[in-house]
Amino acid sequence: MTRMWPPGGGTRRPLAPRVAVPREPVDPARIGRRVVRRRAKGMDADAVATALEEARFDARQASRHEDLADDVRGPAELAEWERIDQLLADAVPGTVYDPDADDVVQAELAADAAAAAAREAELREAARIAARADELQALRELGTLEQTEPRTGDEAARDELTRRAGGYVQADIDAWLAHALAAHLGHYRDPAARKEAAGLLTPPVLAHAALLAELARLVPGADVDQLAFAARLATTEPEAAGALAAFLTRAQT
Repeated sequence: MTRMWPPGGGTRRPLAPRVAVPREPVDPARIGRRVVRRRAKGMDADAVATALEEARFDARQASRHEDLADDVRGPAELAEWERIDQLLADAVPGTVYDPDADDVVQAELAADAAAAAAREAELREAARIAARADELQALRELGTLEQTEPRTGDEAARDELTRRAGGYVQADIDAWLAHALAAHLGHYRDPAARKEAAGLLTPPVLAHAALLAELARLVPGADVDQLAFAARLATTEPEAAGALAAFLTRAQT
């Protein structure tokens, strides 16, 4: 059964807290490799070979302890010593290890920087969506939502309001977006935005919009209140509403 928010016209639900900055998960293997690189910096091939033998000895000792069976840092450190040992073996004699000249290290740093930038972009987008959801909440409380044109990303703000309401359908927001989509208001003036909406809005909202568009063509100038039945039909029977819209399209061609 479709749930509406607020149920029974209740009071506004308190806004959810803003999204917290996620922490990068701890990666023992990565930590192990970084420790090895710091230790190896400035070492020549002989020093690295000695450190590699020590790492192999530690690995043999650890293999005797069942509680270390799931350890990933030790094997990662050993593998890194082996890699650096081979790197220096292939280099000009007398070369010392320099992480800044290590292509593998530099590739990892570039990947880390790209991932950090992506996380920052996600946080900015989450903050933008939360702020727009706050704005839509204020507009609905002022009774001016219907006079507001939607913007790019308002589909995500709708989802945020639904999340804050514990999953309850935002009937007024859905009706507002359906009307805007049908009438090509706001960012829906752009055909690309209307096409994209098919993957961003729920079937009831899309069916409502399609039915409104066809009814508006059938009865030009019809008042929104006169078409309130379209929202009820689309909410309870979205497939039937969509079929009716398609039928009306064929009837008018």
